[in-house]
Amino acid sequence: MNKILIIEDDITINGLLRSILEKSGYVVDNAHNGIDGLAMGLHEEYSLILLDLMLPEKSGEDIVKELRRMKETPIVVLSAKSETHNRVELLRLGVDDYITKPFDIDEVLLRIQAVLRRTSQQETKDIIFHELVIKTDSKRVFANDMEIVCTATEYAILELLMKNPARIFSKRTLYEIIMGEDYLQEDNTINVHISNLRRKIAKHTNKKYIETVYGMGYRLVE
Repeated sequence: MNKILIIEDDITINGLLRSILEKSGYVVDNAHNGIDGLAMGLHEEYSLILLDLMLPEKSGEDIVKELRRMKETPIVVLSAKSETHNRVELLRLGVDDYITKPFDIDEVLLRIQAVLRRTSQQETKDIIFHELVIKTDSKRVFANDMEIVCTATEYAILELLMKNPARIFSKRTLYEIIMGEDYLQEDNTINVHISNLRRKIAKHTNKKYIETVYGMGYRLVE
């Protein structure tokens, strides 16, 4: 079942959207300011985020920037800002769609359905990085056509790295995205999972795919 996060400070609009979406079969969470919305967007898994731009404590633009550094959750912006340059800039930042206020609720529902359908189709595609292949529909991993049996956590780490091959992920970032919890102290969990992944991949290829960037984190080796 699709789960949607609404980040909107107007209580009336927030409540209306929640009511309509729940009647349409979605599971819905609410946030009424930017800080709470960002925290929920980072630490929970959502099928889609409905995001207002004019928010207290943290703007919608800043939320998009921070979310896109860590996650690919589809984002649909709701805003009274209708200037073309704002829309273009938001699309460049990674927003999936943009709806101006006042909006028609049927249009919102149709846009949500279209984005979910499009992103669902994208997620079923294979993720390929040199000899490594992830079959996202079956959540299976292969190296040189030989299957690598991964735990759920190992799979999540490798999928995140392969979707963002040029990016360095700190141990803290990996922990908070994959485990869904705040990283409060030095923890060896991620190191163990990375070590296990390296060992499993090494059985089927001579290339060391996961690189440690000392003092920074991990990334895939081109």
